[in-house]
Amino acid sequence: MKDILFTAVVLLAMPVSAFAQDHGHKHGGTPYAGFEAREIKSLSDQDIAELRRGGGWGLALPAELNGLPGPAHLLELQQELALSSGQVAAITELFEEMRVEAIAAGERFISAEAAVSAAFEDADVSQEELARLLDTAAKARAALRLVHLSRHLATPALLSDEQIRRYSVLRGYSDDPCAKVPEGHDPTMWRRHNGCDG
Repeated sequence: MKDILFTAVVLLAMPVSAFAQDHGHKHGGTPYAGFEAREIKSLSDQDIAELRRGGGWGLALPAELNGLPGPAHLLELQQELALSSGQVAAITELFEEMRVEAIAAGERFISAEAAVSAAFEDADVSQEELARLLDTAAKARAALRLVHLSRHLATPALLSDEQIRRYSVLRGYSDDPCAKVPEGHDPTMWRRHNGCDG
C-alpha cells in the first residue's frame, strides 16, 4: 500500500508535459537524450516560460473539454462570439486575476520541481526527504491547477448558452449545427432553433 501511495504521489507531481514528452519517441531509443542538460530535469525551457507567463499549460483541460470556456480563449475569440463590452470587461478582469495568481503559483511549482531535481544531483536523498519534496511539488501543482480551473468555473455565468455553444464549435470540440441542415428538417425552423441567424 505504501508503494502504491508513493507511486501516486510521484505521478501527481509530474508535469503534464513530462507525460507528453515520452510519447511519440521511438521505443528502444533514447527518448530523454538532451534532457540531462536541463537545469530542472522535469521541466523544459518551454514549460518554464509557459508557467512564468501564467499560461494554462494544459492544466484546465477537464473544464475546457467539458464545456466551461477559459477566459484567455474567450478574449481571443471575442469578435467571433460577439461578446459585449460588459462581457469583455468582466472576462478581462477574470483573466488578469488568474494570470497574476498563476504566475505566483507557477513560480512555487517551478521551485518545488527544482528542489526535486537538485535532490538527485548527489543521489543521497533519503526516502523521507524525497517524500517531503514530492508532497510539496504535488501541492504546488494542485494549487496551480486550482487557479486555472476555478476561473473556468466562473465563465459560464458571464456568457449566453449560444456563446458557449459557439465557443465549443470555434475551438473544434463540436460540429457547427448551422453548417448543414439535416435531411428532413425544415431549414428555417432548424436555423432558428440552433441560433443560426443571431
